[in-house]
Order: sequence, then C-alpha cells, then structure tokens
Amino acid sequence: MNYFLYFDPGLGAMIVQAVVAVAAGVLLFSKNVMYKVKAFFGLLKKDDDTYDSIDIEEQDTDTHDQPQK
Repeated sequence: MNYFLYFDPGLGAMIVQAVVAVAAGVLLFSKNVMYKVKAFFGLLKKDDDTYDSIDIEEQDTDTHDQPQK
C-alpha cells in the first residue's frame, strides 16, 4: 500500500498555530508555577504600592493666567 501525505497551506498554518499555542501555554503555566514556588519560600520582592501614595496637589490658577515674560 502506498500512502501519499499531502500537507496543504491550511494544515501547515494549523500546525504552526498549535506550536505557538503550546509554547505560550507552557510559558504562562511555568510563570505561574514559579510565582507560587517563590511565594511559598518567601522569595518575592516587596514592592511599594505606588497607587496609594499618589497625591495630586492643585496649583494656583492665577499663576497660569498671567502672560509669560
């Protein structure tokens, strides 16, 4: 028996898409696992929460209304 395999461009694109999806899945899964391992051993860096420390001060509006020299 002779089996002739034919790979059309659609099948090639599907194979490339599957390889990219597997690579992305492994990358994201391993990143999540490493985060949990580091958290378990207490190796995570303590980042300061910058969003709580943002203070927006209102400036005087009359200094902006004057023409600049």
